[in-house]
Amino acid sequence: MEKKFSSERLQNFFLHLTRQSFWQLGINDLTVAGYVADVLTDFACSDSLYRIRSRAGKKLDSVVEIQAETEISDESRILRERALRKYLGDYTLFMSGIFRSYVEGKGFLEYYLQEGRRSYRTVSELDLSLYRTGFILFQELSDKFEYYSGALDYMRKAYFAPEPGEDPFAGFLKQVEGWIKVNLTEN
Repeated sequence: MEKKFSSERLQNFFLHLTRQSFWQLGINDLTVAGYVADVLTDFACSDSLYRIRSRAGKKLDSVVEIQAETEISDESRILRERALRKYLGDYTLFMSGIFRSYVEGKGFLEYYLQEGRRSYRTVSELDLSLYRTGFILFQELSDKFEYYSGALDYMRKAYFAPEPGEDPFAGFLKQVEGWIKVNLTEN
């Protein structure tokens, strides 16, 4: 993404669209909408989307590979597992929502929905065991994972529909940049 689009502008852009889309669907949880906007902001950059790497340095782009990375056994295991599970929940939410047709086409949708729920549930349980107050957010994301994923799919269809024949991955960032330009000009 070009430097001229600051992460704060991108965050505000996604926050506005997420709140608007969620409101249109009757989802009035501002905490969840804010978190989902954070995920979209983070994953708008492919470096963030594929930030988990194997021990050999290879980008991990499948849920199975990411899960394998959680199999560690040192004293920081709990914090590492939490970070990987949070990432896995965010990744499956992003992919099953924004790129649902791709995930469905590969036959992974139900698996992504299960793993997203499971990952956020694990984060919630780990946060509770670590006495972190944010555990309720991740419990909510787990309980209603499919609902929030569907809300992102709705948002994509309403605001980021690719042109016929356009690669949805390549076109997503271009569309986000275009929407930001238009919305910043209008404000």
